[in-house]
Amino acid sequence: MSHYTEFFINGQWVKPKGEQTLDVINPATEEVAATIALGNKEDVDLAVEAARKAFETYSQTSREERIALLEKILVVMTRRQPDLAKAISIEMGAPAKLAKTAQAPSGIGHFSAALDALKEFEFEEEIGTTLVVKEPIGVCGLITPWNWPMNQMACKVAPALATGCTMVLKPSEVAPLSALILAEILEEAGVPAGVFNLVNGDGPTVGAAMSSHPGIDMMSFTGSTGAGRQVMKAGADTIKRVALELGGKSANILLDDVDFEKMVGHAVMSCMNNSGQSCNAPTRLLVPNSRMEEVAEIAKAVAAKVKAGDPNAEDTVIGPVVSKAQWSKIQGLIQDGIAENAKLIVGGPDRPEGLTKGYYVKPTIFSHVTNDMTIAREEVFGPVLVIIGYENDDEAVRIANDTNYGLSGYVSSANLDRARNVARRIRTGMVHLNGAPLDNKAPFGGYKESGNGREWGHYGFEDFLEVKSIYGYNVKQA
Repeated sequence: MSHYTEFFINGQWVKPKGEQTLDVINPATEEVAATIALGNKEDVDLAVEAARKAFETYSQTSREERIALLEKILVVMTRRQPDLAKAISIEMGAPAKLAKTAQAPSGIGHFSAALDALKEFEFEEEIGTTLVVKEPIGVCGLITPWNWPMNQMACKVAPALATGCTMVLKPSEVAPLSALILAEILEEAGVPAGVFNLVNGDGPTVGAAMSSHPGIDMMSFTGSTGAGRQVMKAGADTIKRVALELGGKSANILLDDVDFEKMVGHAVMSCMNNSGQSCNAPTRLLVPNSRMEEVAEIAKAVAAKVKAGDPNAEDTVIGPVVSKAQWSKIQGLIQDGIAENAKLIVGGPDRPEGLTKGYYVKPTIFSHVTNDMTIAREEVFGPVLVIIGYENDDEAVRIANDTNYGLSGYVSSANLDRARNVARRIRTGMVHLNGAPLDNKAPFGGYKESGNGREWGHYGFEDFLEVKSIYGYNVKQA
């Protein structure tokens, strides 16, 4: 790739204004995979200027023109799938199989969902003599994380393009390689100059410059709750719209009538997937107190089969976590669990046996956890599951809701109506019943400190639109 040290601004690959660079570390080898340029406020200014100019024309494009553009993007993106999968595996350690089957294809999923939504979306509504119009909000600042890089970029870029917005993207500087390929895809597909702009950089420099920039009309941020607060504060002076998709500590409630062998196995694997680096991961497993020992044994046996290792090895289930900093944070939280007398049933501190290099974490499970323990309250963002007991359905709901987060929840029961009733009481933006998968046409987002706004499908359009009432529009002429 020839664009590591360049940004994509106004339809061209350009050199940065500063000279600062950053090494991208392959977390599986701890070796340098690439060196990227880091931007500054001047680079952001140029990108915003290009986006503002492009908005004048792109905002006026027709539905049909934007449909045609998304279709072209999908063609190019499909062809570049192997490149995206390889980049994602290198930059954040995803096993090759996961990168090929889930990480890279998630971009196609979101662009396809946006395309389908665009074909049917109602941009105008008549209320009496008033015409209500939904118009593109303007220039959008997009900040995306490293854990599902293609997924998070696509579910912001696709609706922005679909609704007629222009944008500046700052991907995670930890995992920026897939973003550079995305820029190449959009360039090849013929996205007009200035509509999409990419500036690499860190949060305190580029992220802060974007969030406070008077030329950016809305910010869409995905990342930690702490960083989300900073984006919201920085955006306050210009009263820009700020959409946030933040952290989670999702409860997975197994009611007493489930097939425990099956659903505990599902719970463990759902938590461990992507090395536990998913904001919606079911990291708190709630089970009847009377079944605690049984559940612990099942979970231990399943975790023993979760092999951490080389992302390119056929038998690898989970790869490393993304960075040394993340590894160290997870190790500290595991130690907290031990210190607070949670029962460690599998895993624990340090690397898995036989691995001397790479940011690998042992698949770790604690049982007999209480919801006031650090390990039950803080987002670990690693392959760490805590098992919490409850006495009845009401207590399970209380424990599930006893968190600052409200991103996702999970409820399983042999009785679907029972599961539905519990789900309605869970204070989260999403609830999965009996292991149901995500639906990229349905809204994704959370309550409380998990953020605001919604992404995916037609719900993902709303944050990119302003609503205008034109009174007297439909008055009959004399």
